[in-house]
Amino acid sequence: MSTVDAGVHVLDQAAWASLTGPHAHFALGAGRARRYPADVSPIMAVPPVQDERVWADLHALVGPGAPAMLAGDLADPPGDWEVVFQGHGVQLVATDALDSRPGDDLVNLGAADVPEMLDLVARTKPGPLEPQTYRLGTYLGVRRGGALVAMAGERLHPPGWTEISAVCTDPAYRGQGLATRLVRAVAHNIRARGETPFMHAAGENVNAIRLYRSIGFELRRTLHFSLLRSPERTPL
Repeated sequence: MSTVDAGVHVLDQAAWASLTGPHAHFALGAGRARRYPADVSPIMAVPPVQDERVWADLHALVGPGAPAMLAGDLADPPGDWEVVFQGHGVQLVATDALDSRPGDDLVNLGAADVPEMLDLVARTKPGPLEPQTYRLGTYLGVRRGGALVAMAGERLHPPGWTEISAVCTDPAYRGQGLATRLVRAVAHNIRARGETPFMHAAGENVNAIRLYRSIGFELRRTLHFSLLRSPERTPL
């Protein structure tokens, strides 16, 4: 069972709800800080309310002078934590208007496809993807002439919800509706489990946000992404 505090929607701290819920078997850490293994995802998580225990547990999790990637509502960190970067994004949720459907010519991606998946992500930059990210859920792809040219898959998994992530298309194959087909197919699989799809997008990625809204997602909220660096000294 997820340990999101009462009165807080699971999507407000989606990573925490995922790592203390359906993805608990992936979670590293104890107390009030969790993370995915580094070869699965760089995402880390803390609960909705952060106190001294949270920052101490996060420091123990990442080690001294190490980066911590967090998303969601975050209190100002203690003064000895360095704020390396902060950005904003949006969270979108599927509505009844989303026409989810299977894609008969889409292929399931797995361990054998990882080199091509990493290459496609490196060229299109939809967000982080690690060698073991495919283990978080179903990843689907489009192949043309044997080459992987588009893909999308599942990442965070708060109770009752699944995030659609890593949506990307080779520039030479854009304008063919491949991203739309992939999102609809991944959403179909999520809904078949009785769950609701959701997505995240960087605030400046207006083209992606416009696409997702046009096919049946709606904006739920804005949120912040933070990259912090832990203090060199262990808290007393």
